[in-house]
Amino acid sequence: MTVYAIAQLKMTDRAAYDRYQARFFDVFRKYNGRLLAADEQPRVLEGPWPFDKLVMMSFPDEAAFLAFSNSPDYEDISRDRKAGAQATVLLVRGFAPAG
Repeated sequence: MTVYAIAQLKMTDRAAYDRYQARFFDVFRKYNGRLLAADEQPRVLEGPWPFDKLVMMSFPDEAAFLAFSNSPDYEDISRDRKAGAQATVLLVRGFAPAG
């Protein structure tokens, strides 16, 4: 089942985050993910949103996401992401209608 990784980011060190971002696609393209959105100015329609950026990715299944997120390559670049932004990351299962 398709899963979606949703990251909400609050920048703390833009230079560190930019280093992460510059290397992200070299790692990401090795896995079966798709980048669906990366928006630094999403339109908030309701409620508070104390973040600076939203990123949405899809993966064929949870195993594919975990292969990406636990890979040595991603762990290496994620140091800059963690230094550059506080994050709330969600992993959401896709919807499969019954029947």
